[in-house]
Amino acid sequence: MVDITHKQNTHRTAIAQAIVTVGSVETVKAIENKKVPKGDVFEMSRAAGFLGIKKTAELLPDCHPLPIEFASVEYAIEDLEIIIKVTVKTFYKTGVEVEAVHGASLVALNIYDMLKPIDKQVEIRHIRLLEKTGGKSDIRNQ
Repeated sequence: MVDITHKQNTHRTAIAQAIVTVGSVETVKAIENKKVPKGDVFEMSRAAGFLGIKKTAELLPDCHPLPIEFASVEYAIEDLEIIIKVTVKTFYKTGVEVEAVHGASLVALNIYDMLKPIDKQVEIRHIRLLEKTGGKSDIRNQ
């Protein structure tokens, strides 16, 4: 692991996104009406995302364990796309970008798992970091 003992604690935020595309309007309606056989897709996936965020350092060898001070998962549905936005915040020596991206990935994967019995065209797309703040990039800009 990279030595971070010399770094200062700063307020750090990362926002990541993943997009899940479904194959039909019926799938979207099943999600919205909570009629998916495996349960409430958004709430179960939110829980999976939180677990993923908190366990990132256990699964990725170079990630430092760090305190997660805030995490949120938001959803938007546009046509056949479910847009997932994950925000993670901490006050620490290293950023939370990987935690946010990992959380978004697991939210998307859980949605995929819950929908696969009713929709064979589910696809995970565009997992990416949207924004990050904190650390030396913010200190340099002051």
